[in-house]
Amino acid sequence: MNPQTKKIAPAARDVRVTNDSVFREACSRFLPTTRKEMQWRGWDELDVLLVSGDAYVDHPTFGIPCLGRWLEKMGLRVGIVSQPRWNTPEDFLVMGRPRLFIGVSSGTVDSMINNYTANKKSRSDDMYSEGGVGGKRPDYASIVYSELAKQAFPETPVIVGGVEASLRRLAHYDFWQNRIRPSILTELKAEFMVFGMGERTTQMMVDEFKKAQEETGNAPLSLNDVPTQKAIERICGQRGIAFMATKEHARGLEGRLTIPSFEEVRDDKKKFAKAAYSIEYEASPFNGRRLIQYHGAKAAVINPPALPLSTEELDSVYEMPFTKEQHPVYKARIPAADMIRFSVNSTRGCFGGCSFCAITLHQGRIVQSRSEKSLLNEVEDLNNVPGFKGIVSDIGGPTANMYTLRCKSHEIQSKCRKLSCVHPRVCPHLHTDHTPSVDLLEKARKIPGIRKIHIASGLRYDISIADKKSGQKYMKDLITHHVGGHLKVAPEHLDDEVLHLMKKPGLRNFDEFVNYFNEVSAEAGKEQYVVPYFISGFPGTTHEKMEKVYGYLKEKGWNLQQVQAFIPTPMTLATAMYWTGIDPMTKTPLFVAKEYKDRKIQQALLQPHKAGHREILEQYRKGKMNQRDAAANRARSGTTAGRVVGAEPRRGGSPKPGALGSLRDPQAQGRLPMHPALPKEAGSYKSISTGFSAKGDRGVEGGVKYDYGTGDMRTPVSLRNGNGSGKHPRAGRSLVEPPPSKMGKKLLLDTR
Repeated sequence: MNPQTKKIAPAARDVRVTNDSVFREACSRFLPTTRKEMQWRGWDELDVLLVSGDAYVDHPTFGIPCLGRWLEKMGLRVGIVSQPRWNTPEDFLVMGRPRLFIGVSSGTVDSMINNYTANKKSRSDDMYSEGGVGGKRPDYASIVYSELAKQAFPETPVIVGGVEASLRRLAHYDFWQNRIRPSILTELKAEFMVFGMGERTTQMMVDEFKKAQEETGNAPLSLNDVPTQKAIERICGQRGIAFMATKEHARGLEGRLTIPSFEEVRDDKKKFAKAAYSIEYEASPFNGRRLIQYHGAKAAVINPPALPLSTEELDSVYEMPFTKEQHPVYKARIPAADMIRFSVNSTRGCFGGCSFCAITLHQGRIVQSRSEKSLLNEVEDLNNVPGFKGIVSDIGGPTANMYTLRCKSHEIQSKCRKLSCVHPRVCPHLHTDHTPSVDLLEKARKIPGIRKIHIASGLRYDISIADKKSGQKYMKDLITHHVGGHLKVAPEHLDDEVLHLMKKPGLRNFDEFVNYFNEVSAEAGKEQYVVPYFISGFPGTTHEKMEKVYGYLKEKGWNLQQVQAFIPTPMTLATAMYWTGIDPMTKTPLFVAKEYKDRKIQQALLQPHKAGHREILEQYRKGKMNQRDAAANRARSGTTAGRVVGAEPRRGGSPKPGALGSLRDPQAQGRLPMHPALPKEAGSYKSISTGFSAKGDRGVEGGVKYDYGTGDMRTPVSLRNGNGSGKHPRAGRSLVEPPPSKMGKKLLLDTR
């Protein structure tokens, strides 16, 4: 069929523009993804092949495209394979064997979080895929992709990086299998792993590989060549690198800390908690030690994190020629691309230290900020991005108001091992001046073509309140100029004990901010609202403590549309609390809402207006009344003498809700009023039946466990469980098939 043509201006009548020529021109602005695109550039081979579990969006917030641009800046020929098929290596072979290495990443987020909901149901959507359609990446994608890369090019070095690999670099609890998994290094078909943000590490790695290539006569690197092997040995001694070694080799490394082995953390929850604390404690790039964790006869070696980038280095990353668009090969829009297309990233890293957040373990605890000039230039350049209408969706990072904030003394910072700079209170050594943020936003508002700048990143109002110099000015400007009707903030909870476990500011700070927000909004004559985010099912949250949030929301008249059901992401302190039922910091026992009925009760307390939640709460109230009456009868009969009702330990080491409710929770003792709709507790609370079947709850809460991950029928035969015959008890990707009575609407995952 003849290609369609477009009519253009009369002055250029003799020029015929075909669909093929338009597509070719559009592709030329991206890194090649096919052999044809390579030929258009005049390339016959690649230096580096990158593989991603995300669709290709040329934006700095997407890891593989950002790394691709970084390698391109170093003069390398780079190709990208996005979301390859995982039952064949054919997609890896399309552009041929790369001369240096293959880089593999599962994508922007952990593949299991991307594929499953908080209730372990398969997701039908994927914000990082074309059309938002799910099912385009395998479970444990880093492992699957590394296996396929090794099948395609057995002699070429394979390196794995990204969030999924970073957060699984040591033995970790896997929520979807409900077990302790070994370090991902034991399962990767790779020479080593890059963890954290990889620009500095990648530059070092490329320099070493180039030296090896020169020694071999500029031929493609081969693992069979001695220069390549020596280059890998040198790389494995550098920051930001993790690798497997023999016990003998690991014992000879200097500056090491040996944490409990895989076998120990698998079998002993106290040792798991100890290891989790050690990982956080050694996360500083300035004083963190090399971590060693034995796995049988092998050892996972985690070198200290890479040093943070300077302002000039960070500017150079974001000033690379990103198109901020999705690759033209896609016919449908990629939701995540539209969300961040007109946003500007000002910072990297976070010193908040929230126990449920993985940013510290990946981006680091040191906040790195771009220069004001670089940021203003990018805001101005948005006028040249197709579709831009003057609305900047965000200027921020992991946190909105940490721009240029840092420790006042590098000497103190180099020795400090605090897990958070703002908890339990803002550190006196923290430079909290918001003046650079105020000046930046004021100048950005005056740029021609800019109509509105939203601030969509999370706001740490406790830091603004602590800044007596310009914190109030920052908040006033934010509320007056940068709120699009709704401002999202994340108090997460309202109980002081739970907030302490989360490492979040207290209720007093939240109330102070909300009152100030309302006051400034009224002065500006704007009808604006605070949209709070809360977490249900967080470790240490008894139902009584969640009732405190219920009562507060009732008093404020707030109906939450979005809540975050706690998902234990690998390697965080909160995940250690969930698995062990222990606070790693104090070693005290915690109640954990693991059972499906308990998780649903806590979600219902946050969203009582949603369909089906009224019935859950009604059953919960009746159960509490029955429990109260039963406790009173036992007390009258003398059966409770000498012990606290409900304080006996549960199987698995986690106490029943009543253990904390009766001993430590002031509301359970009647000192704090509860909402009238929920009866006041006379004694302690025990987990009660809410009409949900408990069958199938053991092992994996919420249903019957089937095969998982690499047992998926769409994974390579060599990675499947069993004999590789292709026969499988369940061909779908779901880890858990919830009983029909438990299937309800899926919980929205807040990917903050």
